Amino acid sequence: MSHFNSYIDNIDTDFWRELCISNGVLRHFEKGDKFITAGTVGRYIGYVEKGALKYVCFSSDGAPHVIGLEFAGHFVCDFPFSLYRQKSRCSIIATTPCEIHCLPSSWVADRLHTDAHLKEIVENTTREILATVYDRYTSLHTKTPLERYEELLKLDPDLFELFSLKDIASILNITPTHLSRIRKNN
Repeated sequence: MSHFNSYIDNIDTDFWRELCISNGVLRHFEKGDKFITAGTVGRYIGYVEKGALKYVCFSSDGAPHVIGLEFAGHFVCDFPFSLYRQKSRCSIIATTPCEIHCLPSSWVADRLHTDAHLKEIVENTTREILATVYDRYTSLHTKTPLERYEELLKLDPDLFELFSLKDIASILNITPTHLSRIRKNN
């Protein structure tokens, strides 16, 4: 099955899930709570047991722009920047109540120097996330909003139950009004 986050199909998700569950702490996030705040170093890598989150960047005028979505059964992190103790370029915000197994990113970062298997997993995950982001970027330039919408719906027909119309329009880089018209005509 293809996922909205195509990197999920190409990484060792069992490794990340087990690492977060075995060594992390289960935390609850209410809708609107921030997992990571833009401009701060992300403290955790998390395995999302339940819920959904959005990655949000802010333009110079403060307007929010949704650049990513995360779902139950996936891991959430400002990857790989949290591991290198770099400030996040985005906020990660719960769109529904979430249960997340939170593992300190510093715990993972400290082990990168001594654990060759972990280092290999991090390198592969980084490559796959880059490929996903690059594919989304090229789609913004090569596909119509309708094509991007149809692809998105094929990957997750229940998207509108987890994310607002405004958030979905933002990830498609169109206005909510434009998205409403597309939905009405399809």
